[in-house]
Amino acid sequence: MKVCVYAICKNEEKFAERWYNSMSEADKVFVLDTGSSDGSAETLKKLGAIVEVKEVKPWRFDVARNLSLDMVDVDADICVCTDLDEVFEKGWRKKLEKIWTDGITRASYTYNWSLDEDGKPIVSFYSDKIHARDGYRWTHPVHEVLSYDRIEKRAFDESIVLNHYPDREKSRGSYLPLLELSVKEDPSDDRNTHYLGREYMYYKRWNEAIDTLEKHLNLKKATWKDERCASMRFIGRCYKNLNRPFEAEMWYQKALMEAPHLKEAYTELAIFYYERSEYSKAIPLLKKALDIKKGYKTYITEWFSTDFSIYDFLSLCYYNLGDYDKALECVDKALEISKDERILKNREIILEKM
Repeated sequence: MKVCVYAICKNEEKFAERWYNSMSEADKVFVLDTGSSDGSAETLKKLGAIVEVKEVKPWRFDVARNLSLDMVDVDADICVCTDLDEVFEKGWRKKLEKIWTDGITRASYTYNWSLDEDGKPIVSFYSDKIHARDGYRWTHPVHEVLSYDRIEKRAFDESIVLNHYPDREKSRGSYLPLLELSVKEDPSDDRNTHYLGREYMYYKRWNEAIDTLEKHLNLKKATWKDERCASMRFIGRCYKNLNRPFEAEMWYQKALMEAPHLKEAYTELAIFYYERSEYSKAIPLLKKALDIKKGYKTYITEWFSTDFSIYDFLSLCYYNLGDYDKALECVDKALEISKDERILKNREIILEKM
């Protein structure tokens, strides 16, 4: 099989060698440089990538992705779309070829969106940016998705792992106007309406976030309970920041009823109660979150449901209620997950009380 990687790039020279080395299992690597000033294009060419330079004005991620896809040889069997801040774990090509049987048009794999300092996934879900050469195009100005003009046949191997090491200094300033454009172009799109509401929340534009997230919940296509639950939780966060605790609690409870299979709904409501010193209300919710053993690999996953946070909050609740034995038990559970300095100090404080 002929396997080709393609990507877009702008001012990512510091990631170029690491990225290229992890993609080098492919037959060819194509990069569309959209106007770097840091030598990215030159570095990638020296490493062996096929690079074209072209600015996209006005900027849209889907246009740029499609231009990079157009660079890929028409006889490619498999196209692999990645970003330069992503790294495949070794052996990905052999695994991909093994599952790419006759008629397969698209493959899913494990995407570790964030990792801790030890390389352990914090937020992990399945992605599907590996596809056949013909029939696929990218759509939407941001949070772009692959659209196919035929009937898909999918393959899956969770042992194919792509790790994300984001550039924390890189601006996300273009996301909000592009999301506004995306929703304007397709007001019925549930996914990007949800994303737009979330983006307003990130910008602390609480009322706009609430309005947009409620629009998401009222869309006919907004049927995925995990995403609906997230919109409800975000509305709760907005009301909390507006100092309207009654509405915040109501929306957190709605989120829990919408998706009781998710840890996130229990944990976020518990955190709300903890912050209000209602420790007795928080404890059963945190215990319920711990009872949910199955993890769901979606982008809805929150860090506070996958790291030490549940045990941490349980310990704090028990401590504030004067139950130091249980507080110690929970803080030790948290320390089994992470040797966080704050939690280590909390343990010392609990022992002093005991």
